[in-house]
Amino acid sequence: MELRKKITAVSVENDVADKATMLPVLVISLATFIIFFQGLMVAPLLPMLSEYFKTTVRHVSFIEPSYLLGYGLFTLFYAPLSDRWGRFKVIILSLLLFTVLTVATTLVHDINQMILLRMLTGMGAAGVAPTTISWISDTYPYERRGHALGIFFGCMAGGTAFGSTVGALFSSMIGWRWLFVGVAAAGLAVAVMIIVWRNWLFDTAKRSVSSPQHILVSFRSILSQKRAWWGYSYVMFNGMFHSGVFAWLGYFFYKNYGLNEMQIGLALLGYGIPGLLLGPVLGKLADRYGRSKIIPLGIFVGALAVLLLSRNFSLAVSCILVTFLSLGFDLSHPLFAAIITTFSTNKGAATGLFAFFLFLGYGLGSLVLSLIVNIGLEKAFQLYGICAVIAGAVAMYVFRNEK
Repeated sequence: MELRKKITAVSVENDVADKATMLPVLVISLATFIIFFQGLMVAPLLPMLSEYFKTTVRHVSFIEPSYLLGYGLFTLFYAPLSDRWGRFKVIILSLLLFTVLTVATTLVHDINQMILLRMLTGMGAAGVAPTTISWISDTYPYERRGHALGIFFGCMAGGTAFGSTVGALFSSMIGWRWLFVGVAAAGLAVAVMIIVWRNWLFDTAKRSVSSPQHILVSFRSILSQKRAWWGYSYVMFNGMFHSGVFAWLGYFFYKNYGLNEMQIGLALLGYGIPGLLLGPVLGKLADRYGRSKIIPLGIFVGALAVLLLSRNFSLAVSCILVTFLSLGFDLSHPLFAAIITTFSTNKGAATGLFAFFLFLGYGLGSLVLSLIVNIGLEKAFQLYGICAVIAGAVAMYVFRNEK
């Protein structure tokens, strides 16, 4: 009995210590929360923006791939740069660029200007997420990295969920321009908080300097590994799948159920909730049971959700399926992030490539669906779902040896 009490006491102490050591991850990940809030809040606004700018929904839909492709391209520069300058400087620089360019978006007068500003904002914001992943790989050992990355991707998922919901709600109340101003103010507040707590959050020890040639050599070394090629290919595919579907979910609910902006936001609330609430738990499950089992499961869950969405069930069922689509992402993408941190000792290069392929996939996914949507939105969803089923089956073989 006495031994059991001691074991229980030690377990409680370890849980408290674990939560304390994970608190810096939560603070730094708030920047990613804000960026994804802004990045995904436009999805429910496509019908409204098409009316405001007097153009088609298809034309307006290009604001999403322009943002994501700009983001994906510039991740290659920021994460390796953080190996040289330090994680703190790159995160703050990127967050401030994001803030300024978000405010600038409110000054546009036509949809083409907005597409351009969205692309520039993506370029500016591209340094936060990959550099945070690099910081996590610096700070936490592999056996605890899943928990830390679960918190990080939980914030990413939370930004997605609240961006699509709260963004639509406030846009209907104050207009889309003031919505962008509010997001910029939130980004600035997070930047100030990180600056004030810099010494607590970041290791201030001097980092080794990497030359541009060394970065290119690191890229080539990583991509020469067969395991890395498979890993990054799945990162890009998963990004294409989820981004393509999510970018058109707002229009899906508008077309099939006649919802307005606020109602669309509420319908999309489920996307991000599993990651926000369960992200750390899912990360711990991966650390305990292995990524080889959970990654294919996540891809299959997402595929099934999209295939069922294409059947146009009731509004309530479709809202539930959106939640399962998000769960598929949360069961797969944080696990990919943990795997890629093992590809090289140059964590900035490895995570830079991860973010590049992720957001390249995000941009291509929404772009491809925008290009093929003329075949019918439901048929496009079915095509994406079938591709995901095939990818899930192949993943069972590809990731069979991953711990």
